[in-house]
Amino acid sequence: MDIAKLALEDGTVFTGRAFGARGEVDGEVVFNTSMTGYQEILTDPSYHGQIVAMTYPMIGNYGVNTEDAESARPWVRAFVVRELSRIASNHRSGATLDAYLAENGVLGIEGIDTRALVRLTRERGALKGIVSTIELNDTRLVQKAKASPGLIGRDLTAEVMGEGAVSWEPGFIGGFGLEDHGTAKPGEKRPHVVALDFGMKWNIPRHLVESGCRVTVVPGSTPAEGILEHRPDGIFLSNGPGDPAALSGATATVRTLIKDAAESKGIPIFGICLGHQLLGQAFGGRTFKLKFGHRGANHPVRNERTGKVEITTQNHGFAVDPASLPADVTASHVNLNDQTLEGLRHSRLPVFGVQYHPEASAGPHDSGYLFAEFRKEIG
Repeated sequence: MDIAKLALEDGTVFTGRAFGARGEVDGEVVFNTSMTGYQEILTDPSYHGQIVAMTYPMIGNYGVNTEDAESARPWVRAFVVRELSRIASNHRSGATLDAYLAENGVLGIEGIDTRALVRLTRERGALKGIVSTIELNDTRLVQKAKASPGLIGRDLTAEVMGEGAVSWEPGFIGGFGLEDHGTAKPGEKRPHVVALDFGMKWNIPRHLVESGCRVTVVPGSTPAEGILEHRPDGIFLSNGPGDPAALSGATATVRTLIKDAAESKGIPIFGICLGHQLLGQAFGGRTFKLKFGHRGANHPVRNERTGKVEITTQNHGFAVDPASLPADVTASHVNLNDQTLEGLRHSRLPVFGVQYHPEASAGPHDSGYLFAEFRKEIG
């Protein structure tokens, strides 16, 4: 088996075994604490630009399938695991993880001490890194890691968003044609939600359809007037990769939508992850980079309106500074691990967002009520 190396900008080098594709890629090295859901992680466009390490010791034992994908392809730069399962033991499996990554050109490295990597990341913060099966000289690899661009100041959404407007109807699941029935009765008029795609996970429009909405997905680069031309009853802002502070154009669009849609017409706006961050910036708030981010399916969040604690799925490396928000924007949810902002809501307008992922793919279902709240706001 070929040797692969993971080098970090601080000079640390891990040597392991290659799987998946061969080559050399750079990215920000992050970790995810989920025990399952690696296919959803791989295909989540929010991971574009990142090298993802899994903390669970064995990955790949149930293979991959078409149904669980969150987009048309994997987006991670490289995948790091302690041990790769050679056997895909599941009746739904269509391929092994090794074959899937090789087919899609994604590098994998196994056999390294992922516990040491995670401890290093927690202590020093997310680090730029490089995975290679080509260059095996430690000194040169570290130099390449240091020279890589990282994520701060980068807009990566243009590389992952779709092109043109797409109607996401029941039966349309990412082009697979799988059955997906909304709650609307036959012949019943469904409210129209326009979803801005900054790298949207497919399970989000699935949930919007299941809540009884008709969904049109448009690129996140669509201007406000182009969005309003679709005559939406509700507007959704999706997740996506990169630094939200670099998205000045998207922030300006969201600010216009708040004024022209939510304030003038009472059209509800709901944002998830990057969408939540864009709402914060549109309200005049600031975002900042977390030391090592939140990525996993086990993060406790307190709903400040009800006092209930939700176990949530998360994937973000940036957060909104609650102290920078105006007085009429309140914190609706708080992370119980580090007290960072996990949700915001305008006190007067039908505008709200959460930092975590209530579409729960893969993960707990505690937060699915947020789609019902959005549907209720639409009326």
